[in-house]
Amino acid sequence: MQVVIRHLFVSPGHNFRGHHGGPAGSHPTVGVEAITCRAGHGIEGDRYFDYRDDFKGQVSFLAWEVYLALIREFAVPALSPGALRRNAVLEGADLPALIGRQFSLGGVEFLGMEECRPCYWMDGAVAPGAEAWLLGRGGLRAKILTDGLLRTGATELRVHAPVTA
Repeated sequence: MQVVIRHLFVSPGHNFRGHHGGPAGSHPTVGVEAITCRAGHGIEGDRYFDYRDDFKGQVSFLAWEVYLALIREFAVPALSPGALRRNAVLEGADLPALIGRQFSLGGVEFLGMEECRPCYWMDGAVAPGAEAWLLGRGGLRAKILTDGLLRTGATELRVHAPVTA
């Protein structure tokens, strides 16, 4: 199936993780045309690269359609998709359906692990109520299974059989 990678982002540091009880960090979310995925490690230049062994969130995805609905719901037309701090924003992909499945995107293999659950910081980054609204729509956390380059633009999404334990 064809999907469109609308945006790609990296951030050199954590703005929210480890900041509980204090102010958010100030690391920028940088929009890029391509990201380098490294199997078992994450995205080169991103805060989660080599974060810890077997980390479930080596890459995170957000649905473009959810982003657009969020803008409408909270009347925040100037909100950048980077404010949600996901690595890839995809149009035309059913992200919840990828949990527990191996899939390839642009020739890179991934394993969908779990929802990228929103945290309470979303109420400040977007608007009050955004965390609750995003529950079940927060995106997808995945492991990277093969090295490769993802680029913005139209690409092929291939979904493989579910992974069994």
